[in-house]
Amino acid sequence: MAAQPGIPPAARLIVLVGVASAMHVGKLPPALPLLARELGVTLVQGGFLLSMIQLAGMTLGAILGQVADRIGPRRVMRAGLALLAAGSAAGAMASSPAGLLAARALEGTGFLMTVLPAPGLIRRAAPQPADQARALGWWGAYMPIGAALGLALAPPLDAVLGWRAAWGLLALLALACAALVGRRVPADAPRAPDVGTGAALRAALQGLRATLAAPGPWLVALAFGVYSGQWLALVGFLPTVYAGAGWSAAAAGWAGALAAGVNLSGNVLAGRLLARGWPVRRLFGLGYGVMAVGAVGAFTLPPLPAYAAALAFSALGGLVPGTLFALAVRLAPSPATVSTTVGWVQQLSSLGQFAGPPLVAALAARSGGWQWSWLFNVACCAAGALLALALDARWRRLAGAPVRV
Repeated sequence: MAAQPGIPPAARLIVLVGVASAMHVGKLPPALPLLARELGVTLVQGGFLLSMIQLAGMTLGAILGQVADRIGPRRVMRAGLALLAAGSAAGAMASSPAGLLAARALEGTGFLMTVLPAPGLIRRAAPQPADQARALGWWGAYMPIGAALGLALAPPLDAVLGWRAAWGLLALLALACAALVGRRVPADAPRAPDVGTGAALRAALQGLRATLAAPGPWLVALAFGVYSGQWLALVGFLPTVYAGAGWSAAAAGWAGALAAGVNLSGNVLAGRLLARGWPVRRLFGLGYGVMAVGAVGAFTLPPLPAYAAALAFSALGGLVPGTLFALAVRLAPSPATVSTTVGWVQQLSSLGQFAGPPLVAALAARSGGWQWSWLFNVACCAAGALLALALDARWRRLAGAPVRV
């Protein structure tokens, strides 16, 4: 990420750490044929390997967010990077599909512990609202950038070094990130004195209860869920769609990587437009609107125009997560529950990513092709637009502006 005026170095580093972590998501799909030949990984097992990294987010998001709020976000991020490195190294040494699944579960936990504290750390590193909005816009792009890098770099690395050595290199990268966070990100506040297990548990439950009782975290999390599920369903199946249209495997793979990577532009643009005072309602309307139209085109037009529609879907769709991350840190019940709020958002986002692709695949199988798959995307966009109205009202109330209903 290029240096941005107004974004402190610590915030830029946190974004880069997120990108490096997301490369572990993108490293797997290109390696699946190699894993099938070498370890006998079946198609079903490959599907579980792909979704395993979302399992921790689906089940532990809010809980690990509360842990980060309690013991310190920088401490949790460094521990997460260490677990991510351990999981990648264990995967590189795995000798069976079961070993790979266990390693992937460890990676998923480490990945979650790395990314959950990041928005809170960015909020702390960039206290000015305009700088914070820009930094969180970049943070909203960590997943598409990292996944695209993983998808693009894994094939040549796997071919030259082998997938085991490539995964070992990513483990070393995670350890290097942990060291950089320790050196360049300001330390957490001193931990509160130990008040006993019972009192600590009550305090943790109180923070979790406060988060789940507030409407803001629910609205952001639901909006993220309907975004992430449809984005992954469309972008994730692009290589399959274009391979079926006669494109080579390499061309289809690069098409998917580019479609994921252009999501960066919308995320960064959202941060800049929020910093300039653009209404939340307008950003959501543009993002969800282009996603709806782009999905129809991506699933119904001939291959080249369909791909252009898919690029627009992903690029301007990036306005949605870029805006939602800014809302998440502002709509948390208190500064002490930012990581818990982001954890809840991550939980519903992971649920969307877990459920979206199978639903679209089932729709395609039932209709005998992809031509009606856009119905899922349009339904998600309609739900997102309704949620956007409520989020816009809360954002205006927070900013002290008149609320339009």
